[in-house]
Amino acid sequence: MFGVLVVETSDGKLGYVAAYSGLLAGKNNHDFFVPSVFDSTPPDGYFKLHEMEISSVNHEIESIVNSEEYRLILRKEYESRLKANEEENAFRDKMNQAKAIRNAKRQASTYISEEENAEMIRESQFMKAEMKRLRKRNEDIITGILNERNRYESRITELKHKRKTMSDALQHWLFAQYNMLNAKGETRNLCDIFAETPQKIPPAGAGDCCAPKMLQYAFKNNLKPVCMAEFWYGASPKTEIRHHLHYYPACRGKCLPILTYMMQGLEVDIDPQSRSVSQPLEVVYEDSWLIVVCKPSGMLSVPGRSNRESVLSLIKERCPEAEGPIIVHRLDMSTSGLIVAAKTKDVHKDLQMQFKDRTVNKRYIALLDGVVKGDSHGIIDLPLLPDPLDRPLQKIDFEHGKTAITEYQILETTETSTLVALIPHTGRTHQLRVHCAAADGLGVPIKGDNLYGHPGERLYLHAETISFVHPALKKKMTFSKEINFISGH
Repeated sequence: MFGVLVVETSDGKLGYVAAYSGLLAGKNNHDFFVPSVFDSTPPDGYFKLHEMEISSVNHEIESIVNSEEYRLILRKEYESRLKANEEENAFRDKMNQAKAIRNAKRQASTYISEEENAEMIRESQFMKAEMKRLRKRNEDIITGILNERNRYESRITELKHKRKTMSDALQHWLFAQYNMLNAKGETRNLCDIFAETPQKIPPAGAGDCCAPKMLQYAFKNNLKPVCMAEFWYGASPKTEIRHHLHYYPACRGKCLPILTYMMQGLEVDIDPQSRSVSQPLEVVYEDSWLIVVCKPSGMLSVPGRSNRESVLSLIKERCPEAEGPIIVHRLDMSTSGLIVAAKTKDVHKDLQMQFKDRTVNKRYIALLDGVVKGDSHGIIDLPLLPDPLDRPLQKIDFEHGKTAITEYQILETTETSTLVALIPHTGRTHQLRVHCAAADGLGVPIKGDNLYGHPGERLYLHAETISFVHPALKKKMTFSKEINFISGH
């Protein structure tokens, strides 16, 4: 990520400074760009020297794990367990065969002498005792191998604990070197700043993003920040949605706590999304059990932390007798379209089960900010995972992500846009937005998508159709509210 900060000098002249996040080509001291808040890269510096000590511990762990002796012990354990299992199964089969012969003798003869019966009992007791001896012998062999293995693994555990202690101490030392300024002239290091956050400790890379670096330089050099922007340059990473030369807000996990502190003393514009604007809520269908409404773009489904007007608050005003959670499912604030709400707890529970069982059918219409190349219809299967450092953004993660499947059909194409129908088969957060914008999806963001594409006057995504079984009437019902994105209606 690259950033530009417009600044005003003490004599009223305007200028700008520029920065990049992290390292650029492995360096953080390129000409034209502001320096890092703290430079940890000198090879003879405290950080690098202690990093080398941690690396030596890593090498020692790897040498043990990859040693021929340790691998031999693991192989001996595996082979011993396999041999013990085979021996015990074979002897168990022998015991079962002997038991079957004894039972057959008893059933075939009307009279068995006391001596013969005693012999059969002795045989049974002997074989049971022999099985115990066999198990004990195998357990002793395996225990001996485990004791040998544990000597190695105790050392590995000891080294890992040492590595963690050293790493935590070095990270704490590093973050304590980042002494961040704010517009009031105050100074706090990253450890102090993040101590007041839920995570308590700074995440890796904190303090090295564009915005903190540019503000630090401005405050150090008596420059007044006027405005700034950050943009992505180059190809998008596989796991994130980033478009060449598109603007993006600072990440919430790393930057929000730092910027909240650094911008104290500055006059900052009010977040436009925090303003509450009254909007109409169109009722598409209503009966004694439920209500279907069309949510306009920009309205919240539920109030959230703010007490802004929402679908829930407006339905409560309209239907004061409604009980229970009411809202059955949600749409993103920027998405318009159909929402189903329940007037009773039983109806709410029934509808939620339909969503859980994926028997509710939904169809969305989206206008994409470009032309889609490839098939006119198909399936997008890209698993999604919340980005812990930049919520509410989602990442593509094939190892840890949850299944996310979207069916699409291209409806119309112009020179600069694509109208597409989207049918989600799962209901992940931002699923349609990511599947459209991702390079392995449609490769074109939805128009007006301020998270994964270009910001605009609205997000051109509309929940057009919804079908479900009415919990009380027990019949399939389908509701639609069309929108014409091409003509702007």
